[in-house]
Amino acid sequence: MAQFYCHCADCQAVHGAAFVPVALYRAPFVSIVRGELRNWALRTTPRRTCARCGTRMFAEPNPQVRGVTATLLPAGVFMPSLHINCASAVLPIRDELPHYATLPAKMGGADVFVDW
Repeated sequence: MAQFYCHCADCQAVHGAAFVPVALYRAPFVSIVRGELRNWALRTTPRRTCARCGTRMFAEPNPQVRGVTATLLPAGVFMPSLHINCASAVLPIRDELPHYATLPAKMGGADVFVDW
């Protein structure tokens, strides 16, 4: 559905990073091939982690979609097209992608950009 970098405070705290690469898929297209998942949430977004090692597998911002941690995807699969929640960014990221203060309109936001 979309591939992006998320700069929200929840992702920053969960991953201990300034931003997180996310690949958003419809929930039925994401499956775990081995191991068991544990439900978890730090602040607001429900997440699934590996019950054995604690790896953050994906977030579920709503029941229809899963935001897969893109570092878990095979090399070359993650091709981001935007940055979201940049109003919460720790530092500016200067690249050719659009930088939304919250979310783009197609994701329920207002198409407000940050100007770095």
